Amino acid sequence: MWAVAEFGEELTKLGWVSDLLIAGSLASGDYIEGVSDLDLVAVTRGPVGEKRQAVLASLHPRWDRVNLGCAYIDGDRIGAGGDRHPTWTHGRLVQRIVSGITRAELVTFGRTVFGRQPLELFPAMTADDVRAAARAELTGYWAWAARRPWLWLDPVIADLGLTSMARGRHALRTGELLTKSEAVEQAAAPASLIGQLRARRRGEPVRSPRMSTAWIAWHDARRTTRSAGPS
Repeated sequence: MWAVAEFGEELTKLGWVSDLLIAGSLASGDYIEGVSDLDLVAVTRGPVGEKRQAVLASLHPRWDRVNLGCAYIDGDRIGAGGDRHPTWTHGRLVQRIVSGITRAELVTFGRTVFGRQPLELFPAMTADDVRAAARAELTGYWAWAARRPWLWLDPVIADLGLTSMARGRHALRTGELLTKSEAVEQAAAPASLIGQLRARRRGEPVRSPRMSTAWIAWHDARRTTRSAGPS
């Protein structure tokens, strides 16, 4: 995609980014323009301290129009899975881990914009590794969200929850990753709501009943996170 290529050129000019990788829907072939985010992971030469973060904070905003996010990992800390890394997401720079699911996406179908191939940087993941990564997401953030029913009144959270629960169940069962479009078809929801999810995934401005959708998504999250293990 043109935006990723141009963004990569900007990072190259910084002189301290050695590799830029694509994860998420663009890597898996499930990218839908105007709907999907662009999920990138950059590997840096040395830590991304305050000065480098200030550079990123000035560079990234003009790419928000294409929903481009990027995590910046110190190349010497790639193996430290619990580390938090500077990550530009939804208009701001935060500190967060690069999740096991993102790492699984990279080594399964990740692509390189420049630098090394994903498997030259990250260790391969077995089916059990993918299961562990899915369990961590379900019993981490999603278990937290399932204890807060008011969050699910946000239609974005409700949609994301339904597809994330489907993806989590699939990963736990098979040790394999599921795309968001595939997850829509496996959502624990009535056929009418699945049809609406499918339409929104195509970028159509279709709405679902707010209260009933929130209840369905919240109930699914409670059931799925509980079955995944203790939170």
